[in-house]
Amino acid sequence: MRPTIRTTLRTTLAAACAGAVLLTAPAPAQAADPPRPGRVEVEIPGPEHGEEAGSGHVLVPASGPAPAAPRRSAPPGTGDGRVTKVIDNGPTADRLDVVVVGDGYTADQLDAFHADARAKWAEVEAVEPYATYRTLFNVWTVDAVSAQSGVSGDPDPGAVRDTALGSHFWCEDIERLLCVDQPKVDAYVARAPEADLVIVLANSAKYGGAGYNEPSPTLGYEGISTASAGHPKSGQVAIHETGHSLGKLADEYFYPGVPEYERYTGPEPTDPNTSTLDAARMKDQGAKWHRWLGETSPDGGTVGAYEGGGYYAAGLHRPTDNSLMRILGKPFNLPGVEAMIAGFHRHANVVTPLTPTGRTLRLGHAARAAVPDLTTADGRRIEIRWYLDGRELRRFAGRTEVRVAELWLFDLRGHKLSVTARDRTDSVRDPAIARTLSSTATWNVRL
Repeated sequence: MRPTIRTTLRTTLAAACAGAVLLTAPAPAQAADPPRPGRVEVEIPGPEHGEEAGSGHVLVPASGPAPAAPRRSAPPGTGDGRVTKVIDNGPTADRLDVVVVGDGYTADQLDAFHADARAKWAEVEAVEPYATYRTLFNVWTVDAVSAQSGVSGDPDPGAVRDTALGSHFWCEDIERLLCVDQPKVDAYVARAPEADLVIVLANSAKYGGAGYNEPSPTLGYEGISTASAGHPKSGQVAIHETGHSLGKLADEYFYPGVPEYERYTGPEPTDPNTSTLDAARMKDQGAKWHRWLGETSPDGGTVGAYEGGGYYAAGLHRPTDNSLMRILGKPFNLPGVEAMIAGFHRHANVVTPLTPTGRTLRLGHAARAAVPDLTTADGRRIEIRWYLDGRELRRFAGRTEVRVAELWLFDLRGHKLSVTARDRTDSVRDPAIARTLSSTATWNVRL
């Protein structure tokens, strides 16, 4: 688990070196506050003009944010609560479903919200591995009609607006922290089918966002990312947050000069991208990202074990110097890509039976399946194999339809016909993850 960090504006970190950008961020408080009822932990995005991907975590109210104006109900006929499937790549049960809800959009601005949602998702799916795996995603919008346009805290703390989700900057006195009323968000998300990931877009061009990265105990989604619809960097904030929620990745930034975070002395973290081991010990022990050591990573440089990560300046290592989990605008590193692919496959299947599996197929029937148009990072498509009673039918490899008559059955007993699709990407080297990258559909067959 990531160490819990509470942040404060009273202390700042400043690090500068020759030719580097000056980075400043709120420093973690010296003592962690115990969780309080009705409060949730969120990640703070990095400074707008710095490079850091995040600046620690803080506890915020789950509901009833302040400042807030009294919420007026949306008038009938305004479209409040309407659900639209913006991107359709298959049935909900077999895809990773992203739900986008807008805040600060009035009834006559819903077209603008839909355009913003499409544009923001286009930013997300331009980044690997989203680009390769874009056909595993469905995207839904849920219209939340606000009484006033814009959100509280924009342009300054005195700006208070009546909005559907209570979005507001200056959350916990941090200007760029964009919080929401989570129960209100959930009420809209519940209208969409089985959300796996939630994005809240604020009708604002002000820089900001937040990462609510704990899974929903009631709706089951992995997390909420908040972002400004009109700011060019907000998409990067949202993608970084999905690194936590989908990839279960740790932050790779750290706090030099902060006594409590100068050196990590705890056990080996469970996060796939931080480790107490240096490169030599990692290789010897066959641990963590040892399969990627020495490889050139998309974010630049070579995969190794770079000191500093998980907020600690020493004692923990990260795979590369500057991946998206540390620096906005950078790609995921190789271990991060592998972790994200694993997260995608937790929610998506690569086989969808088009012929119902609940009925017995007879001589004139055919078993049909759909496989997403997915090209893996190495250029190979998904591998498709067919089996009859567990024995592979090699002549059907690569097909998505098999007729019962082609099975050459000569008895009257029942048989099991199945198709398995497997993602054979070279972006996954961990055998435990590779075993999760396949899906199977099975039919009963009888002459």
